[in-house]
Amino acid sequence: MWWWSSSSKGRSNLERFLLGVTPKPPSLSFPQQGKEEIEYFRLGDLWSCYDEQSAYGFGSHVDLNNGETVMQYYVPYLSAIQIHTIKPSLMSRSLSEVVESESSECWSDSESEKLLSRSLSNDSSKTWDAVSEDSAFDPDGMLLLRDRLGYLDFKYIERDPPYKRVPLTDKINELAEKHPGLMNLRSIDMSPASWMAVAWYPIYHIPSCKNEKDLTTGFLTYHTLSSSFQDNVVEGDLSNNKVKEETECCVVNKRIPLPPFGLAAYKMQGDLWGKTGFDQDRLVYLQSAADSWLKQLNVDHHDYNFFVNSNF
Repeated sequence: MWWWSSSSKGRSNLERFLLGVTPKPPSLSFPQQGKEEIEYFRLGDLWSCYDEQSAYGFGSHVDLNNGETVMQYYVPYLSAIQIHTIKPSLMSRSLSEVVESESSECWSDSESEKLLSRSLSNDSSKTWDAVSEDSAFDPDGMLLLRDRLGYLDFKYIERDPPYKRVPLTDKINELAEKHPGLMNLRSIDMSPASWMAVAWYPIYHIPSCKNEKDLTTGFLTYHTLSSSFQDNVVEGDLSNNKVKEETECCVVNKRIPLPPFGLAAYKMQGDLWGKTGFDQDRLVYLQSAADSWLKQLNVDHHDYNFFVNSNF
């Protein structure tokens, strides 16, 4: 994507972070008679990219204003995921089951649902509660959008405060117990309206320092799940293993990067993440892209509202 720097002088803090949080699932190829093979990935392989980060945290080098460098660690959490399939019932569930899981497990429209009381700190509790408004699920509206978006197969919006959440891999495993398609679906099965958002909350930095406010910054990254937006970008790897099964060929030395197409930041108070005009433009562009995406899909994304409102 256009925001990656080609400078030989090194990457900025923001660039290193964006590159580091870009998952790269193994690329599989689907042969087509008389046509070029289609590159795709399986969702199960995508979640495997987060195994180590969920267990130990993701570390990104941050150059401080005093000339020192620290390794800042973050934990990834599943913030939201929306899967629209090209064909219906790819998760082997009827539309009524999809609607039921939407309204009972993944979110609630009930006024009796308890309000969330805390977030990362006591100072942010009021802000968190203020944006804890539930979205209504409109089956008729979703049917009208089917031609454009595909078939809504699964949707999850996280509303619990951060201290109650489990890391991304654990959450996916929990959801997949009742929705096995979260492991089995392929990117070529999903429409361009399929996406996920990952919340990255800071946990610690090495070596420790006390005065850098921007080391408490959290991020929300948006990634596509569909093959339609991958632009046939495939990266090489060092592995030479190959696995063939039926009409599919998995070439392990090829991977599909899924860089963030949108981003929001929480508690960005200094200039560590926007030292250059290019980085500042990049932050504005990515937040604008996330905002536009959510509006187009008519999604009330709780974490996005919280992140954006907390910066004012």
